[in-house]
Amino acid sequence: MSLFLFLTVVQAIVAAALVAVILMQRSEGGGLGIGGSPGGVMGARGSADFLTRATKWLAITFVILSIVLAAVAVRATGGSEITSDIDRNVAAQPVDPLAQPADPLAGAAQGDVPAATPATNADPLSETAE
Repeated sequence: MSLFLFLTVVQAIVAAALVAVILMQRSEGGGLGIGGSPGGVMGARGSADFLTRATKWLAITFVILSIVLAAVAVRATGGSEITSDIDRNVAAQPVDPLAQPADPLAGAAQGDVPAATPATNADPLSETAE
């Protein structure tokens, strides 16, 4: 489980780095591109090459980590076998539809529980109410 947690943290760091590198790239409208001397390593062309390569490797790392995390999760949960056996030796208990449910107030004193008065007309929506 600690391997899964470690890889999840690494995955989050790689995802944040990938988002940052993508946002730093120069778009057609200028974007958040990094300026600098045109001939240097971090010049217009040098930074574009670096950011392109960084994006590629971060994306590859992200995909590989996703596959490894899925494999670790499957191995950790034991999803390698599927049980389709049904235990047919369990005896079914008969259900009595007329049986009264257990009284939750059975232990209470007689004075604590008000007595129920039977209604003369059990259906209050009947047309022939008395």
